[in-house]
Amino acid sequence: MTVPGAIVGVDVGGTFTDLFLFDSVARSLCIAKVPSRRGDEAQGFLNGLHAVGGVRAVASIVHGTTVATNTLLERRGPKIGVITTRGFRDVLEMRRRDRRRTWGLWGDFVPIADRDMRLEVDERTLADGTIRTAVDVDDVRAAATRLIESGA
Repeated sequence: MTVPGAIVGVDVGGTFTDLFLFDSVARSLCIAKVPSRRGDEAQGFLNGLHAVGGVRAVASIVHGTTVATNTLLERRGPKIGVITTRGFRDVLEMRRRDRRRTWGLWGDFVPIADRDMRLEVDERTLADGTIRTAVDVDDVRAAATRLIESGA
């Protein structure tokens, strides 16, 4: 089916790939849950598109991946770096996880990126979406280069 202006949402998980399709013209939606293909996660996405009837014209795709999130949280992936807005470098460690009894949580907290692998760039977007200070792409490139050179 051709869906002008279709919005596709997909979450690739280790077991299933979930797909959501919103047809902005017909104002309808369709969802699908298909098996994921470990090692070939793109095939799960393509199978999901097929399950909703196929799509030829897509306005946007919103993609999330439980596989990537779990890889980070379980520390199974490569060493990572984070580029963040100046002043937010330590937000990963400013948490309530250090309170042993908060929400029944237990254990120790280890950030997903070491502090020296969390770099800052000038940028500020306000809560209402207003850009106070635009991000400087050259600053981001320089920070990315530093992270790559540091092993991220």
